[in-house]
Amino acid sequence: IPRNTKIPVEKEETFTTYADNQTGVLIQVFEGERTLTKDNNLLGKFDLGGIPPAPRGVPKIKVKYAIDENGILNVTATDESTGKKNSITITNDKGRLSPEEIKRMVEEAQKHQDEDKLARELIEARNNLDSYAHQIKRAISDEKIKDKIPEEDKKTIENAVQETISWLEKNQTADKEEIEHQRKELESKVGPIMTKLYQQGGGQGGMPGGFEGGNFGGQDFGGQGFPGGNFGGQDDNTSGGSGGSSSGPKIEEVD
Repeated sequence: IPRNTKIPVEKEETFTTYADNQTGVLIQVFEGERTLTKDNNLLGKFDLGGIPPAPRGVPKIKVKYAIDENGILNVTATDESTGKKNSITITNDKGRLSPEEIKRMVEEAQKHQDEDKLARELIEARNNLDSYAHQIKRAISDEKIKDKIPEEDKKTIENAVQETISWLEKNQTADKEEIEHQRKELESKVGPIMTKLYQQGGGQGGMPGGFEGGNFGGQDFGGQGFPGGNFGGQDDNTSGGSGGSSSGPKIEEVD
């Protein structure tokens, strides 16, 4: 919720899990102007448990932020599949930034806006590639198409996906250009196979895992992402409320 927004106000976002069979998430709430949460002020946090085990990216957790006319913030997280929820209430009299601190933070945000922009672009590129790789992995395991993929093609896809996931794990400091190169490499190996499968009727009725229309080589899956559980953001990710405009579930990567 942007600073100086007229109150009362409500905002809702949908997040998902980062790991397979993840049964709980940590919700952290920050205030501030910066891209990374390490540069912002932690207001509070709470856990939401009891999420049924499922592949990463499948659960949908709705997080609602509501500020009333008195400036009191209520944050509620709800698991859509079970209806289980938990919440936190944050008042103006505890842990909030003073006017002087807000002024300083605004000045720092202006000073570091170019740096923060680059940090956001890097994080988004990394999350998009990670999400894309895992969506492909889920798609080829889907009951609708897994038996229609030739074994050699399936092996090619599995190897390409695993190479990408391993590369991300081993190259935590890779820059945006390196990540985008890896994305293109993965698309060049996977795209033709998935497109051929779709054209042959294997994707009839829509491809699983978020693939639609057969545009597998260059489709942007950002926002379908798969970080998991740290929904206010964290030191290695963007702060809450400042994600991309995609309507799909988001993932916040845990430390």
